[in-house]
Amino acid sequence: MIIREREIRYETALKVAQRMLTAARTAPKACGIDNLRLGIATMEDIDTISKKLKEIYEEKKLEFLLRDSENILAAQCLVMIGCKNVPTGLDCAYCGFDTCGAKPASVPCFFATHDLGLAIGSAVSVASDAKVDTRVMFSVGLAITALNIMEDCDYCLAIPVSISGKNPFFDR
Repeated sequence: MIIREREIRYETALKVAQRMLTAARTAPKACGIDNLRLGIATMEDIDTISKKLKEIYEEKKLEFLLRDSENILAAQCLVMIGCKNVPTGLDCAYCGFDTCGAKPASVPCFFATHDLGLAIGSAVSVASDAKVDTRVMFSVGLAITALNIMEDCDYCLAIPVSISGKNPFFDR
């Protein structure tokens, strides 16, 4: 039996995405508090996210939103990494407020978003090691958050994963 690379692209991309989620989950976290929300969107869900991003473009008229809505359609899957905005209780004042209790819920906790960044870095390092094409997209995270795909998630970033002859996320 001959297995051609084209026949296993989707399966391979999905396996890499699963490993990316594992790397994100095990990334360091402030005070050991795990506020991460992790998931993978497959083809049907990517189409839904793309349509939502086009709706956001219609509202905001920012060209990159339209570009990214088309761009993600070239991905075999989409890694979604988000977090809940939960203060650590350190009362560090890094957010600009003296205590975690004084911080309004609409103001991000530095450590929650920092942990999100560490998780993203861990995930894309796995993708790099696997030699798959990716790009971190906050715009796609906006659509995911608007659709409430990642339950109980305040901030989300998305990483489309592609295996093709040329990185579809590079020349933008």
